[in-house]
Amino acid sequence: MTFSGEFLAFISLALVAIVGGVLLLNLTKVVHMVLALVFTFVSIAGIFILLSAEFLAAVQILIYSGAITIIMLFGIMLTRHNDTNEPKTGRLRKLLLFLGILGFAFAFYIGIYNLDFGEASTTLHENNTEQIGIALYSKYIIPFELTSVLLLAALIGAIVLSKNDQEKEAKKE
Repeated sequence: MTFSGEFLAFISLALVAIVGGVLLLNLTKVVHMVLALVFTFVSIAGIFILLSAEFLAAVQILIYSGAITIIMLFGIMLTRHNDTNEPKTGRLRKLLLFLGILGFAFAFYIGIYNLDFGEASTTLHENNTEQIGIALYSKYIIPFELTSVLLLAALIGAIVLSKNDQEKEAKKE
């Protein structure tokens, strides 16, 4: 195994993603959790860049790190929630969780140890964004448009539900 700059960059980005995911699960303040989620999304975008998938990295940054995180923050800020602290978990539960994580890591290692993907494509890094665009707007145009209609319907439904809740709140006061 050779230690190249690409390998070290992958290891550091993977560690940031793992630490961000663990922090997301263990932090108690919602804003800190969202910040850990952003670190995870950005490090995954960095891994996409290492894989020469610049389009996916840009989409990861724009959609997940930007839009989804902002929507989560607005959703959290605009809803009421009780700030009750849950009791801390015991040592037995933490030990079982750690053993489960080790078991999953071992199974994952066994699963990919002798994995063979075959011969790599020689045109993988050539115009990958153009290839995605051509495939998206020629072969997959119907699912693309159906997804946009579904997202529009969800947006309209969220506005209608929000408006009904605001009217009910006004009547109560």
